[in-house]
Amino acid sequence: MEIVKASLRDLNALRKLEQISFNKDAWPLFDLIAVLTFPEVIRLKAVEDGQMVGFVAGDPRPRDGWGWIATIAVDPRCQRRGIGRALLQGCEANLGVPRVRLTVRMSNQAAVAMYEKEGYGLIDVWQTYYNDGEDAMVMEKTL
Repeated sequence: MEIVKASLRDLNALRKLEQISFNKDAWPLFDLIAVLTFPEVIRLKAVEDGQMVGFVAGDPRPRDGWGWIATIAVDPRCQRRGIGRALLQGCEANLGVPRVRLTVRMSNQAAVAMYEKEGYGLIDVWQTYYNDGEDAMVMEKTL
């Protein structure tokens, strides 16, 4: 597995990854195009056997003193192998800001545990954030 930069050429693979990873929370086509083309966005993909098996996008906000992990996804068939952690660390290293934030479903205990091991802590809860009404944990890490 290797972590490399993603580009607009990855649109179809990213659409598939979003669907199998997030289903009802998958980003619409316009948002995927934006995340793959906006110049300031950090976008990395995990590739294994020529296939995208993971993706992360980070939005640096240097004027605010923090960046935002906008999305991170790993193919469910490839989870629990360190791919998400590698993507997260790669994105953090490229954001160029002192703090990083992200949101995660309250029920996604595997992701919450990984973020906590990586140094993230809870700073807020956004009520009914997700399409089905589930709350989101807002987590932050000082780099």
